Amino acid sequence: MPELPEVETVRRTLTGLIVGKTIQSVRVLLPRIIQRPDDIRRFELELAGHRILDVGRRGKFLRIIMDGLVLVSHLRMEGRYGLYDGGDPLEKHTHVIFHFTDGTELRYKDVRQFGTMHLFLPGEEFSHKPLAKLGLEPLDEAFTEEAFRKAISRRTTKIKPALLNQEYVVGLGNIYVDEALFRAGIHPERPANRLGDAELTRLYEAILDTLTEAVEAGGSSIKSYVNGQGEMGMFQHSLRIYGRQGEPCVNCGQAVEKTVVGGRGTHFCPHCQPPYTEESVVGKGSVQAKPKGRTKAAAQAKGSASARAHTGNGVRG
Repeated sequence: MPELPEVETVRRTLTGLIVGKTIQSVRVLLPRIIQRPDDIRRFELELAGHRILDVGRRGKFLRIIMDGLVLVSHLRMEGRYGLYDGGDPLEKHTHVIFHFTDGTELRYKDVRQFGTMHLFLPGEEFSHKPLAKLGLEPLDEAFTEEAFRKAISRRTTKIKPALLNQEYVVGLGNIYVDEALFRAGIHPERPANRLGDAELTRLYEAILDTLTEAVEAGGSSIKSYVNGQGEMGMFQHSLRIYGRQGEPCVNCGQAVEKTVVGGRGTHFCPHCQPPYTEESVVGKGSVQAKPKGRTKAAAQAKGSASARAHTGNGVRG
């Protein structure tokens, strides 16, 4: 936490709160949060005088776009931003303060202290860590079914770790991978390169549907997540599989099980997401293993139009 829907919700909230404001000064209280530049005083001085033009997102990273600079921020486990009046008491675990010329302050708080900030010239951020090797953006025009197939279908790893790998598809974390695999009826340990055409289509659509619904609900407040105005997300009330170990499956009534896949706690329904045998049939462009007690899917979907370049903001047009 937070995953793509939560970071997108923070992006939208911050856009309404800070766009148009000018930074008067910056105060860093925990130097290790700042990863670039390595000189904390330089970080503080370079931001002074810059006006905030937009707030973008790339995967789980925020991009605070200014007139001449871009601040890339990762919230990690517990990071959060909030807008305060300059006279408000400083709360515990406040690590970076952006003082604006109108007397308000953007404060970054992080109980776990895992968050990071990198400062770049505009456009430079995409050529350097932490954004340089990120994969497809699910809420972007470039996330077509064809692009998704190319990114996933040849991977020999299990499908859950493949979806969690930010170099293939960005923004997906434990919660939304479990949810998407359940909607698509795919076992989390299924090798990615054993998915048939119809299964890849279902998974692509499940990822889009899950993330879109989660963004509309403001994300999921499983632990301590709140947006920039201190509001909780509501999608946790719509979760179909994650966190429901031992409860009846919403589709078939069988008890939801939990296991560990790729080192992550994983929820699945043994009936709706059955394990697969090694017996396989040749499908169009892939090898599809037969599920126990089921016949292979009859339909095979074709990929959509070729991918367009992403906007960098992670917003699907």
